[in-house]
Amino acid sequence: MTFAREVISRNGLERLGTIIEDGDDLGEVLALSLRAFSELMEHGVVSWETLTIPFVRKVVCYVNMNLMDASVPPLALGLLESVTLSSPVLGQLVKSEVPLDRLLVHLQVMNQQLQTKAMALLTALLQGASPVERKHMLDYLWQKNLRQFIYKNIIHSVVPMGDEMAHHLYVLQSLTLGLLEVRMRTPLDPYSQEQREQLQVLRQAAFEAEGESLGAGLSADRRRSLCAREFRKLGFSNSNPAQDLERVPPGLLALDNMLYFSRNSPSAYSRFVLENSSREDKHECPFARGSIQLTVLLCELLHVGEPCSETAQDFSPMFFGQDQSFHELFCVGIQLLNKTWKEMRATQEDFDKVMQVVREQLARTLALKPTSLELFRTKVNALTYGEVLRLRQSERLHQEGTLAPPILELREKLKPELMGLIRQQRLLRLCEGTLFRKISSRRRQDKLWFCCLSHNHKVLQYGDMEEGTSPPALESLPEQLPVADMRALLTGKDCPHVREKGSGKQNKDLYELAFSVSYDHGEEEAYLNFIASSKREFYLWTDGLNALLGSPMGSEQTRLDLEQLLSMETKLRLLELENVPIPERPPPVPPPPTNFNFCYDCSIAEP
Repeated sequence: MTFAREVISRNGLERLGTIIEDGDDLGEVLALSLRAFSELMEHGVVSWETLTIPFVRKVVCYVNMNLMDASVPPLALGLLESVTLSSPVLGQLVKSEVPLDRLLVHLQVMNQQLQTKAMALLTALLQGASPVERKHMLDYLWQKNLRQFIYKNIIHSVVPMGDEMAHHLYVLQSLTLGLLEVRMRTPLDPYSQEQREQLQVLRQAAFEAEGESLGAGLSADRRRSLCAREFRKLGFSNSNPAQDLERVPPGLLALDNMLYFSRNSPSAYSRFVLENSSREDKHECPFARGSIQLTVLLCELLHVGEPCSETAQDFSPMFFGQDQSFHELFCVGIQLLNKTWKEMRATQEDFDKVMQVVREQLARTLALKPTSLELFRTKVNALTYGEVLRLRQSERLHQEGTLAPPILELREKLKPELMGLIRQQRLLRLCEGTLFRKISSRRRQDKLWFCCLSHNHKVLQYGDMEEGTSPPALESLPEQLPVADMRALLTGKDCPHVREKGSGKQNKDLYELAFSVSYDHGEEEAYLNFIASSKREFYLWTDGLNALLGSPMGSEQTRLDLEQLLSMETKLRLLELENVPIPERPPPVPPPPTNFNFCYDCSIAEP
């Protein structure tokens, strides 16, 4: 940061920008200039929005040109990615100037660095687009066989995939699945002619022959009654299926899944419905109710509609190995539901239990990262209900090994000592002190103040300070709060400095980080108010203040620290007992002897 500030203060960015914009040298000098420019900008001293349109257009030219040094395009792509993510205005310029076809060309060059940077810019453009634009862009990319190329040449490449590429594939998968959110959030409209016809198509696909034979020549009321009975057989909870599909999620996405299954796997669909229609009462697996719940389950497992994480790399390879992957996954899941239902010999009352097992089967199989849908189908069908029970029992036994009564007793004896260690660490953290930011009633201010605990744990000392300066010495802090005068610790909405600001969105974000100390100020009660910079800082300070007040340290951080210390200390204590079975109960005390005439007479001298 020091070097970056110095270079920028001496017009270093302008000089680098001139080299890039002139473009006299398309080789090493340009590559070094692009790299240096990007790394200086990443320090956040200068905003990306200050870049000029001619400069961005020149960098776009380096992406669109063919004849240049091979190291230039990846650097230009990386710079444009940062511009797109940081400036909406310049991002629109990049979107209009860099055609998707050009990014596809870069992706097809067998250069891992170039592929990664091209994918990074592609995902940045997709994230910056509106939902409608994003759908058009993704449809175009799929038409250009991007999915097949990723599956064959990136996922199954000879060269191992880097973490950055894995993250961009996760983002691409997340954005593509995000297109389903609109259907997931839209309930069925009972007045929509199209949606009513889709429901009739679903019913006719299952009962067409039966419906024709029974429905011929019947009155309108009789036909309505017949349709209602068939919808019941189809597994809807209500005779009017629109009432079932009013739930969001899954909304219309559940109807889409059912229609896809009936059209693409008609024999499996008919077999599912008719097989369960003929089962004895209460043992039938409800297709519609199961489909609705399964769609909700898949949306949760695949995080449909959730915002993209900035660091996650958890993409599913089979997503890129299959068109309509979500609907295809549903087809596998609904047949798995029927199979598991039969294995559990379930009734209608067991519906939630069956769905829990199906959730576990799908989650465990997805965690294995199968590379194709066929492999997923094979693995999930091999994970039978009996196998799930075996895995559960194995995990439970493994867990119970660490939770046996003797070990629990040992953990309880260790807790006071370890809580004392955590208390000592929290007080030491308070003695180090922390820089807090002042919050005004209107907006966040740049004013800072520093607070720390004296080394004898008797006084909280604090005072204002300037940004960028080193922490002040303890003696130089002007204000003091004796610990003996402290009354209580307040957190969240109970804090006066948060309560006074109303209920604005910005203030709601501060509730979780706010805490105050009430103390005696003469005859009145006063408050020392804090806003922590992070959740961890909040936990450390509230724990330390509770320790000073003699209150229990009940934060989530304390629980995690205690659990970690207990686990480590328990393992160390039991190290010598490895492979030695520990009985759940202590061995019985032997009965007392019949007499106690076994003491040694020390007065008798030995010969």
